[in-house]
Amino acid sequence: MNPEQNKNLSASESAAPLNPGRLISLGLGFWGAKTFLSAIELGVFTELAKKPADSASLCKQLGLHPRSSRDFLDTLVSLGALQRDGQIYSNSPDADVFLDSAKPSYVGGFLEMVNARLYTHWGSLTEGLRTGKPQNEIKMGQSEPFAELYADPARLRLFVQAMTGLSIGTGKAIAQKFPWNNYKTFCDVGGSQGGVAVQIALQHPHLTGVVFDLPAVQPLFEEYVRSFHLENRLRFVPGNFFKEPLPGSDVILMGHILHDWGLADKKMLISKAYQALPPKGAYIAFETLIDDERQTNTLGLLMSLNMLIETPEGFDYSGADGCGWFAEAGFKDLRTESLAGPDAMVVGFKK
Repeated sequence: MNPEQNKNLSASESAAPLNPGRLISLGLGFWGAKTFLSAIELGVFTELAKKPADSASLCKQLGLHPRSSRDFLDTLVSLGALQRDGQIYSNSPDADVFLDSAKPSYVGGFLEMVNARLYTHWGSLTEGLRTGKPQNEIKMGQSEPFAELYADPARLRLFVQAMTGLSIGTGKAIAQKFPWNNYKTFCDVGGSQGGVAVQIALQHPHLTGVVFDLPAVQPLFEEYVRSFHLENRLRFVPGNFFKEPLPGSDVILMGHILHDWGLADKKMLISKAYQALPPKGAYIAFETLIDDERQTNTLGLLMSLNMLIETPEGFDYSGADGCGWFAEAGFKDLRTESLAGPDAMVVGFKK
């Protein structure tokens, strides 16, 4: 055996042994996801927010068969969604805040939609990768799901409440990390119920703001804003950002908007924001940004695949991508900054 072969053998012996376990767990990841989503559908977290309980009591309260209830609940403990003290189950701290449907911080409405729609549609990801076409209701010849959503007041209310629950943390982070003292007005384009706008207004009493969204959202926005006594500082402007000019303001925000569209529409919306801003105005786009190296922010990459499932041309992007498009539109002093959870923002200024 020559020295080089001996060197390679030594390196091989010292390396960690190969193990398929991680790959198998990766392939079975949907087991844990569906267990968690079923718990939301069944109301497990809302029930335990009232009072911790044992398995038998939960079976009775939730209408579960006793056969697999212990495995089901202990899986949720193992996943970190529940805690168990002896035989008594309770919510984890995060689950108690965000998965109790009685609390305004509830984000389960979004996850209910994931369970009811996306879980099934993602089963056709392979077809989507081969065809480049959406795999949601559009594939079955039904109307675009958001058109139906906006036409149904009850479903729309649940949807915008879920979006608000998801956006509160991001709104607080934007309120803290952006230099709002330099500005007086802002407009949140596609701002829905006003979750981000309210958080900005609460932290900066000198600001007045506008949410620009489709007319069906207006009653829900006004109700939500009144609950914070901000109706004198926040108002709703109905409109379609493809068909109408954006309301003028010192700062324009777009949250989880650009990723819904193809590159041409992304650039059009960025240019539209530039045109609507005054000199020294600022533009903020926040998303689940993909890391610039495209290898560590798994959720950002998965969100982009979800745009394949849900939209004809949408895709997520990195901070570097966003900065490039901003610069092309004329924005200067570009930067990206992490926000709450997986969200980050791209910021540019009009000189």
